[in-house]
Amino acid sequence: MRTIGTLLVIAALVAAAVFFADNPGRVAIVWQGWQIETSVGILVAAAVVAAVAVMLLVWLLLRVVGSPRTYMRWRRERRRRAGYQALTRGMVAVAAGDPEEARRYARRAEVLLAEPPLTLLLSAQAAQLGGDETAAKKFFTTMLDRHETEFLGLRGLLNQALREGDRSTARGLAERAAALSPKTRWAVLSLFDLEVRDGRWEAARDTLVEAVKHRVIAPTTARHHRGVIVYELSLAALARGNRERAAALAAEAQKLAPDLAPAAAHRARLLLKDQRARRAANAIERAWQTAPHPQLAQVYGTVRDGETPLARVARFERLAARNPGARESHIALAEAALAAQLWGEARRHLERALAADQPPAAPIPANPVPVNPVPALPIPAAEESARPAAPAIGAGPVKDRPGPSVQLCLMMAQLEEAEHGDLARTREWLDRAARAVPDPRYVCTNCGGQSLDWRSLCPRCSAFDTFAWRTPVWAASDGLADDGGLAWVLAEPPPSALPITETRDA
Repeated sequence: MRTIGTLLVIAALVAAAVFFADNPGRVAIVWQGWQIETSVGILVAAAVVAAVAVMLLVWLLLRVVGSPRTYMRWRRERRRRAGYQALTRGMVAVAAGDPEEARRYARRAEVLLAEPPLTLLLSAQAAQLGGDETAAKKFFTTMLDRHETEFLGLRGLLNQALREGDRSTARGLAERAAALSPKTRWAVLSLFDLEVRDGRWEAARDTLVEAVKHRVIAPTTARHHRGVIVYELSLAALARGNRERAAALAAEAQKLAPDLAPAAAHRARLLLKDQRARRAANAIERAWQTAPHPQLAQVYGTVRDGETPLARVARFERLAARNPGARESHIALAEAALAAQLWGEARRHLERALAADQPPAAPIPANPVPVNPVPALPIPAAEESARPAAPAIGAGPVKDRPGPSVQLCLMMAQLEEAEHGDLARTREWLDRAARAVPDPRYVCTNCGGQSLDWRSLCPRCSAFDTFAWRTPVWAASDGLADDGGLAWVLAEPPPSALPITETRDA
C-alpha cells in the first residue's frame, strides 16, 4: 500500500509538471517599485522551495531551543538503564550467595534509580544475605510505608519474627498480610499455622473459612482440618467443665473427620459419662466402618459393665461386622475370644489377622527435618544455606520385611501357651516377635515422626493435622533399634492433657 501511495504522488507531480509545461502562463508581481514577471510553474516551484527552507529553519530552531531538555532526558534514560543493570546484577549476586557484591550493586542501584521500592527490596535482601538482620529489618520496615512494597515488607518481617521465635509479632504481621491480600496462599497459611500452634482454635476456624472462600485450601482438606479444630475445641470445653458443649462439639468433629478415631473415642467416653451407653456404642460402630482402631476397641469394651466373656465376644462380633475385612476387627475378636477361652475362635481370627493387610506403610516424608511452614522470601538466608540430613524413616514397603506384627506374635504366643501349654511353640512366637514388623502407630506425613498417641500438632515439626495411622518401616542400615523409631518421642501427655490456650470463648 505504501508503494502504491508513493507511485500515485509521483504520478501527480509529473502530471502537474506536464500541465504547467504545456500551459506556462504569465505572472507579474509589482511591489514597492519592483516588477517580477515569470511563468506559473516557476512561481509554484519557488513557493515550494521557500516553504521547505522555512520548515528547515524552524526545525533547527526547535532543536537548539530543546537541546537541554533532550540531553537531560537522554541522561536520565542512561542512568535508568545503568540502574536496572545494577539491580539485575544485584539480584544475581543474591541468588549466587555473594553478600558483598549484592551490597555494592544495591548501593549503585539506589544512587542511579529514583525508584525506592526496587532498591529497598534489593538492599533488604543483601543485608539479610550478609547476616545483618538489623539492617534488613530497617529496610523491611521502611517498605511498610509504601503501598507497592507493604506486602513484601510484611513477608520479610514475618520471616524474621519466626526465626527469632517471636510468634506474637509474627501472628500480628500475618494477620495484616492476610487482610491486605486474602487470596495469597502464604499469608493465609502462615496465619492459620500460627493460630493452631498457639491453640487459638476459634481464630483458626475463622481463618480456615476465609481460606476456603478464597480457594487457598481445598474444601476436602479444609473439612478435615475443621474436624480436628472442633475436636480440640471439644477438649477445651471439657477442660472448662462445659461437658454439654464438649459433647456437641465431639459429635460435630466425628461428622467432619470420620477417619479420626480419637474424636470418635472422645465422643463415646463423653456419652458413657452421661449414662448413654447405646449411643456411645453406636458412635464407635459408625467410626469403625472408616477408622478401625485399637483405641475404639478399648472404649467399646467398657460400654457394658459386668458382662460375661461370652457376651463380650458376641458384642465384638457386632462391631467387627461393621468392617469385617479389617485387620483390627479380627484382632479385637481374637482378644475377646482369648478372654473367653474360646481357643478355636481366637486362633481362627488370629490367622485371619495374619493374612489381612497391614495398615499402609508410612512413606518417606517430603520434609524429613523440621521445617518452617511459612514460605520464605526468595532470599537465600545464611542460616538456610545448608540443612542437615535426617536419617531416613523407611527404605521400602512392609513386604520387604514379611511376617506378622509384634502384637500378633505375642497373641499367638499367648494362645499356644494357654491352649496347649506348648512352650516350644510359645518360644518360637516370642522369637518372631523380636524380629517382627512393628505395630501400626501414628506417623507424621510431614517429617516422619512417630507417636503412639494422636496429636493435632506433630511434637517433632509442629505440623498441623499430619498424623496418620501407619505401619512404620525402616532399613537395618539406618541403625534404628527395633522399637519402631520411638526413641525420640518424649514423655509428653496425651492431647487431652495438653495445655489449652484458648483466647476466645468457644
